[in-house]
Parts: sequence; C-alpha cells; structure tokens
Amino acid sequence: MLKNIIIKSCTIVNPQSKHHLKVVDVIVNNGIIEKIGANLKTDAEVVDGKGKFLATGFFDMNVSFGEPGLETKEDFETGSKAAMAGGFTGVALMPHNQPTTDSKSQVEFLINKAKGNLVDIFPYGCISQKREGKDLAEMYDMQKSGAVAFTDGNKAVQDAGLMERALLYAKGFDALILSYPEDASIAGNAKMNEGAMSTYLGMKGIPNLAEELMIIRDLYLAAYTESRVHFSTVSTAHAVELIKDAKKKGAKVSCDVAAHHLVLTDEAIADFDSNYKVKPPLRTSKDVKALIKGLKDGTIDAVVSQHQPQEIEFKEVEFEIAKYGIIGLQTALPLLYQAGLTEEEIVQKLATSPREVLGLKAPSITEGEQANLVLFDKSEWVYTKENNLSKSANSPFLTQKLKGKVWLTCNNQQMYIAN
Repeated sequence: MLKNIIIKSCTIVNPQSKHHLKVVDVIVNNGIIEKIGANLKTDAEVVDGKGKFLATGFFDMNVSFGEPGLETKEDFETGSKAAMAGGFTGVALMPHNQPTTDSKSQVEFLINKAKGNLVDIFPYGCISQKREGKDLAEMYDMQKSGAVAFTDGNKAVQDAGLMERALLYAKGFDALILSYPEDASIAGNAKMNEGAMSTYLGMKGIPNLAEELMIIRDLYLAAYTESRVHFSTVSTAHAVELIKDAKKKGAKVSCDVAAHHLVLTDEAIADFDSNYKVKPPLRTSKDVKALIKGLKDGTIDAVVSQHQPQEIEFKEVEFEIAKYGIIGLQTALPLLYQAGLTEEEIVQKLATSPREVLGLKAPSITEGEQANLVLFDKSEWVYTKENNLSKSANSPFLTQKLKGKVWLTCNNQQMYIAN
C-alpha cells in the first residue's frame, strides 16, 4: 500500500531541480511530489533523510531477467524486487531470453508483462534474428512497439557487413545500436583476462585486443554510416582511449562500464571462485584505474550492473565450465562508492546519463511531478542470502560488508522502504 510520507532534511541531488544540493523536506502524497521546502509540517509518515541524498531513481542499461523461458534464473517479480532494493526505478532488458526478443510480438509481450511494477522495464530488441548474427531483425517494427534500442546482448556481431547494415537501417528511424565489443576469433574459448594472472594459473586468457579491435571496427563503421553507436561494458584502458579520441573528433559514440569492473581485478580469480567469472573478464589494476578516470572525465557515460542471474548448478562447478555473470542490481551503488565516486557523479552515471543515452524522459524532483525517487547514503550493511531479493545468488559480494545503502525507492505510485 502506498504511504504518504515526508522525507525530512535530505540533500537533493538533481541538477534539473532548483533545489539541487539544498537540504530540504519533501512531501510525497499519492505518488506525487506535493511540497519541497524547509521545516514543512504534515501528519504524513516521517522518513529520516538527515545525512542522506535524494535523487531521481537510478536506471540500469544492462539487465538480464530470465522471463520468458528462463524463469529459473530470474522472473519479472524477483528481478523488479532486486532492482528497487538497489535504487533502480527503470531497467533496460537484454534480449537473450527464450525466445529472444527479435520480433514485435516479443517486445509487446515484455511491455505488457511489466505493467504495474514499481520498476519501469524497457526491452531492447535484437540486432539479428535469434541473435545468430546472420540476418537483420525487424528493428523498425520493434521500435514502433516500444523497443528502446537494439543489441544482440552478450553476443557480439562478428560480421562487419551485418553491423554496417544495422547501423544504416537504424539511422533511418533514429534508433540506437549497442555494440558488445568482442572479436570472437581472438577471444576464442578463453575464460579470463590474458596477463600475468592467467599465466600464473595456467589458464588461456582473453587479450584486451579482442575488445579493442571490435571497438575500432565499429567506430569506423559508425563514422562511415554517420550513425550513433553505444559500446556496452568496456573494460580496458585502451578502449577508454579509443572512445575518448573518437568523442574529441565529434563521433556520435557513447559507452558504459559494469560496476564490478571498477573494483575487481583478475587477481580475484586466484582461488578459482566462479562468482568472479564474468564477460568481459576482470582485467588488471591499470585497466580499473583507467575506467574510473574515464568515468570522472566524461568519456564513459554510464555505469550498469550487468545483472546476469545464474542457477546454482551453473556456478558451483569448475571455473572452466561455469557460466558467466554476477547479479548486480543490489550492489551497484556500494561499488560506485568503493570506486571513489561522489554522490553527484553517482547520480550522473546511474540516473541521468543512462536515460539521456537512450533518449528517455528524465524525471525531476519538482513540485507536482510524479515521485520517481531514490534515497541513499554511505551507510554500511551486510549483503546476505536473506536480504538478496534476486532469485539467484551468483554474487562474490554475498556475506560482505558494503558501504552504500538505499533507504527508499519510489515510482509509479509505489514505494519500497528498507529496514
């Protein structure tokens, strides 16, 4: 049931609001921001905002739920609960469910299924039919039905001709193509980053070159077709430099980074814990430093959770055969604090820029507007099996003490209040 609340003495972090960086009280009545000001009086339930930050709800550009077809990993209900506990009021859904999201009917199914949630769910459509990298999917029809952009998810488009046609086709109706940059012929079947640690462990590594070659290719293709391109989950220092140079030259390019790539290196794999097995793989401390610098100087536009739930039987096996992925919706905020981002930077990379990249309307903390809000601070908490709201548990951060807590999430006249 929706509560009428007053958030007392919170600091607004919303550059679009005239109250930006001011300490105020905020009254939310029936899901609408009724009043913003100092020392407000009301009989609504009080939420203590002292020392806490109130921003527009976070938005995640890279989330995988299992539904339809893979509900044992995650369904809409559990995925939405994990999202709201992490402060997200919107997520963009990767198309690698079963069947894949490569048709108008699949997009419409997902949009209808998502109605009524606190968390707004926006589907991506596939670039190629069934993500097979052979024939273009009907992107125009999918966009008309509500697809916000197009990607083959965690499968890179290997055929340069197909990517060129996709960029040209999408340009015709101002759609965005997301490129997952990995040259499969170079990455091969390796399972971790190529470097000193892979040599030490005796494992074949994925070189940085696999990512960087694909970024170079798609930057050329985007320039040739005069199209927009967004790179998903960049992970290497040179990738950041390539994108930075392209932006300086006026290219219509944007990119994001996964939160775990900002705090973890390939040294975490020393014990062969498969919860650290992700793709792109965890890189070196040099790469981590470059990613954080790229975030702070504006080269990297957004941070994503890359939430990828897996059943226990796909993770509690030998590292070599374990599936990739970490659940990340509830840990994105703490990881950004750990990476050294300020509250303003966190809001920019988790709330403002993701919506800008996808061309979505940005909510605002303004009187009379719908309350699309997250209240957070640097409080410590322990991530446990009990407070993990995802259906899956494939996170290396479970049982750890984390700094960065979401206290309240509000959207669509619904509210989540943490204990």
